[in-house]
Amino acid sequence: MSKPKLARLSLKDAFEAEQAAREAARREKDEAERRQQEQDLARAEELEAAIRADAMFLAERQLVLDRRRYTVSLDHTDFRIAAYFEAGQASITAADKRTTLPGASAPRKREQVDTVADALRIMAQFLADEFR
Repeated sequence: MSKPKLARLSLKDAFEAEQAAREAARREKDEAERRQQEQDLARAEELEAAIRADAMFLAERQLVLDRRRYTVSLDHTDFRIAAYFEAGQASITAADKRTTLPGASAPRKREQVDTVADALRIMAQFLADEFR
C-alpha cells in the first residue's frame, strides 16, 4: 500500500493565502461601505425631494433648503434644522443662531431616527417648536 502524498507546507504558500484572504476581506468591507454610502446618499436625496415639494411653505416661512452630500438642512435667520445620514441612520439637529456667533450655531436638540419618514417628522417637530 502506498502512502497518500502529504501536501507540502510552505511559509510562502501560507503567507500568500493569508494575503489573499485579507485582500478579499478588505474588498468586501470596502464594497459594504460603498453600498452603505449609496444608501445614505439616496435617503438624503429622498428627504430633500420631499421638502423641496413644499416650496411655497418654505418661502412663506423664510426657510432655505440645502443639501450637501449626506446632510439636508433648513436654514432660517434664527435657527438651523439639519438631518445627517450616516450608517443607515439619520441624526436630526436643531441649532439656535440668535445667541451664537455666525457660523457657530451649536445644536440644542438632537434625535436619531432610522427612516426618511421619521427624519421628516422630527424636522417638522423641531420646526413647529421654532414657530410657536
